[in-house]
Amino acid sequence: MLNPRQIEAFRTVIVTGGITSAARALHISQPAVTRLIHDLQYTLGLTLFERRGTRLVPTNEALSLYREVERQFVGLEQIQNTARNLREGLSGSLRIAALPTFNVGFLPRLVAAYMKDKPGLEVAIYGSISSQVVDWVATGFCDIGFAQYPLDFPNIDVEALPSVPAIAVLPEGHRLVDKPFLEPTDFIDEPFVSLAGSTQWRYRTDALFSAARVTRQIRVETPLSMIACSLVASGAGIGIVDPYTAVEYRGRGIVTRPFRPVVHYDIGLVWPAGRFRSPLALGFVETVRAAIEIMAASEALAQSEALAESAGADASGRLPVP
Repeated sequence: MLNPRQIEAFRTVIVTGGITSAARALHISQPAVTRLIHDLQYTLGLTLFERRGTRLVPTNEALSLYREVERQFVGLEQIQNTARNLREGLSGSLRIAALPTFNVGFLPRLVAAYMKDKPGLEVAIYGSISSQVVDWVATGFCDIGFAQYPLDFPNIDVEALPSVPAIAVLPEGHRLVDKPFLEPTDFIDEPFVSLAGSTQWRYRTDALFSAARVTRQIRVETPLSMIACSLVASGAGIGIVDPYTAVEYRGRGIVTRPFRPVVHYDIGLVWPAGRFRSPLALGFVETVRAAIEIMAASEALAQSEALAESAGADASGRLPVP
């Protein structure tokens, strides 16, 4: 019966050109290599090598056998390489579910960057509302998901990602663009583009304006922030949206300003409960988390600068042009 060690010794003798070099490559003694070759010849009923002086020369049968052995070894090496790449997170598949807000530009950019040094990685991105994102992850259709936080669904584990502040959006040339930041009273008598539906985000913004005793003139409602931004850019009104969408439309007919008091837009990371978390998924999550932290820090800085500018304007009795 063929022994894998015999095949390995045979291949190594062919590749290295002799018993001595094969023994060195295999880290065994020369007699051990000779014994493996002898046993292989006996098992196969073939003469694989002939000695010519001090050289060991493979026969035609040995060369034919070597070609078949090499094909098998290439397959084994490919399996080993694939396993190593999977272990090190260099190849495999990653299925991601996310809110449309995340998919406008933020998530695709991170996916493209993450794939650059992983030629064997295949990614699929799906977008829908939070409940559908959760369902895709809970059923195993997707590996990870990004949905509005907090979440309370069975069969999932949820982690809070860094909070980011919402942003006011105005059309270019609007009378309020000279203000360093906007607050609820700035929206009085202004047509308002609102996010529709029974979402946590809608409840938060409604509660904020109610607390300020400001009644908005809601002219248009839409479930998607990207549509809201397009409406604002077209002059339908002003609004408040998440920063993930706002930054994509900044400079495309839209001006963004910090909003006070701060209202946070929270995203939760969704995992399937009790299931293995692949190195690929874990690595990508860290990429996303780091990018959100950078965005949160950037928007916090914008808030601070807006407050400082407003304080300077109050002290001088005029509003400086940004």
